[in-house]
Amino acid sequence: MRDQYDIVVVGAGPAGSIAAKFAAEKGVSVLILEKDRDVGYPVRCGEAVSRKGIEEFIEPDEKWIASHIHNFSMIAPDGTEVFVPLEEEGFILERRIFDYELAKLASSKGAEVLTRAYVNGLIIEDGQVSGVKYEHRGEQKEIKAKVVIAADGVESRVGRWAGIKTHIDFRDMESCAQHTVTGLNVDKNTIYFYFGSKVAPQGYFWVFSKGSNSANIGLGISGAAGKKRSAISYLNDFMEENHPNASILTTIAGGVPCSITLEQISARGIMLTGDAARMVNPLSGGGIASGMIGGSIAGRIAAEAVLSGNLSHILTYDKAWADRLGKRHEIFESIKNGIYNFSDEKFNEIAHAFAKVPIEKRSLGNLFKTALFNKPALLIDVAKVFFHKRA
Repeated sequence: MRDQYDIVVVGAGPAGSIAAKFAAEKGVSVLILEKDRDVGYPVRCGEAVSRKGIEEFIEPDEKWIASHIHNFSMIAPDGTEVFVPLEEEGFILERRIFDYELAKLASSKGAEVLTRAYVNGLIIEDGQVSGVKYEHRGEQKEIKAKVVIAADGVESRVGRWAGIKTHIDFRDMESCAQHTVTGLNVDKNTIYFYFGSKVAPQGYFWVFSKGSNSANIGLGISGAAGKKRSAISYLNDFMEENHPNASILTTIAGGVPCSITLEQISARGIMLTGDAARMVNPLSGGGIASGMIGGSIAGRIAAEAVLSGNLSHILTYDKAWADRLGKRHEIFESIKNGIYNFSDEKFNEIAHAFAKVPIEKRSLGNLFKTALFNKPALLIDVAKVFFHKRA
């Protein structure tokens, strides 16, 4: 181990590993510090992602794809189901394997990876972050760095230590719970979304198949709803009513920051990416693809700063992220606030109306337009999203 690197990345999730990969392939020295024993564990994720979001960074591999998704199913509070073919294929991942492969990819480009390395402080000199303090195998150590990239997840402390405001309103911190189960029968090529106050107030409930008889079953509800009743209680009620004989293999629970990106995601010597920067899609709660996009931008800019000798170049990161995805996330936030406040009756109306649309004319874009027919301002936001997606 060296005592100094050009770039130190804290966290070996998708955002951190991709940041390390993009930096290392430019020839700078990179070290990833991962607090857990194994990269990719524990898994705290629904594991759904689009093929397009993955292909930008790694060639799809069946060893970490649990299911290929071609259809979307919306179930309204009254039980009406609307089936929508997807224009683009999606995957349900095996995150334990996927994250492991991303770390290997970063290593193949020259990055070093150290697990069981618990970062517990920053080295700050003359008001600039210049390294990290960490514990490894019971020993307290320090490593100097020209740039520190914080990819340490939703509970990130690294940004806070650097003086960046990472606070999020509790109403934007969704309360989530999920079981991975086996012994149930769902279509392995369809993702199911349930809406309504009974299953997921101010949020949604999902069933993501992981093969012929397994699935991730969970929900996310707003922080306000979560204060009144826990997400896990909704999940348990759903399982008792719909899949009482399924075997529960794992259970996870926690918060997902469904808000716009932090106002500041870089400062002297430090950059935040992934969940640490609040890069989760505010509408869907998905953070894998957006985290990798953020990580790729952070890694590229950090390497450019090191190679040019102009470390202040990392301060261009905020705008680069906003131009790529951050501004679109602001639109998603607006759409989320409109949809999540729908009544059960509204969700039923949407399902009834869309069920009349011929299957060949169904798309997620048309479903959103149907949902927001009485909200012209949000319809404009939806149009912006789908136009930008094709531009």
